[in-house]
Amino acid sequence: MKSKIGYRLSEIEQEAIAICYPWIFKGFQFLKPETGHELAIGSLLLGLCGGHKPWQDDPILQVNAMGLSFPNPIGMAAGFDKNALVISPLARLGFGAVEVGTVTPRPQTGNSKPRLFRLTEDGAIINRMGFNNDGINSIVVRLEKIKGSKGSFKTTANIPVGVNIGINKIGADPEKDYPFLVGKVQDYADYIVLNLSSPNTPGLRDLQHPSRLRGILAAIKDQYPHHPPVLVKLAPDLEEKEIEGIVETVIEAGITGLILTNTTISRPDDLQGAFRYEPGGLSGRPVRQKSTEMLARVARLSKGRLTLIGCGGIETGADVIEKITHGADFAQVYSALVYEGPGLVRRIKKEIVEILNQQGIKHISELKNIAL
Repeated sequence: MKSKIGYRLSEIEQEAIAICYPWIFKGFQFLKPETGHELAIGSLLLGLCGGHKPWQDDPILQVNAMGLSFPNPIGMAAGFDKNALVISPLARLGFGAVEVGTVTPRPQTGNSKPRLFRLTEDGAIINRMGFNNDGINSIVVRLEKIKGSKGSFKTTANIPVGVNIGINKIGADPEKDYPFLVGKVQDYADYIVLNLSSPNTPGLRDLQHPSRLRGILAAIKDQYPHHPPVLVKLAPDLEEKEIEGIVETVIEAGITGLILTNTTISRPDDLQGAFRYEPGGLSGRPVRQKSTEMLARVARLSKGRLTLIGCGGIETGADVIEKITHGADFAQVYSALVYEGPGLVRRIKKEIVEILNQQGIKHISELKNIAL
């Protein structure tokens, strides 16, 4: 069947690609990682994606959080679709939500290449992309085509769409830039994420300090008191005392929640990949335990007062369940999609349903009781 932008695969063809992806990925490894990413975006734009519809998900997987309904607890994390180009194709892969960005006030090319590295042996990625994106004005135009004014859905992307926002490397004024970005996207985003934790923009992580964070959140509230749900994405490298201060600051400011976590600047001793010492943020399997431990700490501190999104090292249905039982409302993936391809989300959802059924759990929301 033809779509407006290209050929859309049949279910049999989609299944064949999912089965063959391990061999396809071997071919991808001969390409530079960033070239592989561009090829993946191009393939999605051409319609080489799934044909999933949100109502096809098992009702046992539905999640309600932030006043939004998610057909399943697996979101696409920010960083994959930086420029809001493939929201609908990602929805057709079966994601329960898609987060685009990070988007900045002005377009920027990001850091010099190479800046993206596969650690295949570790199921991990190191990136120092530096918020390369087309800038907020271009992204808003695309979001309006997808979502319509005030978030009324116009395409098959009938799932929550988040927008991840950040500051430019040069000429940034965080207390002005973040409110400006919120104002730009508030009519087109179901939720907004403040990226204060990428290690690839100098000085960005300093904005997580409660004194700076308080000023940014106050500025947003003063200028846009009726904005969509706002979350803050945190680094996994924070100390315990820093986490406590951030949690209380966010709660006092009336912010909806936190994403736990971004990439880490640490390097576990058992990393095997040849690029393990490259500067940048490490994501994927080696981050899973660290991000889950931080999620659990924040869940204990926040005591149900925040929406929590678990992100970091998720590869299986059991990993998603682990995040939820440690306090997450839902989860996000990215690195695993690189290594497994378009069949990832379908497999994870199937595994979650199997585990819930085996344990006699009637709905995924029951897992939150374990965390509390």
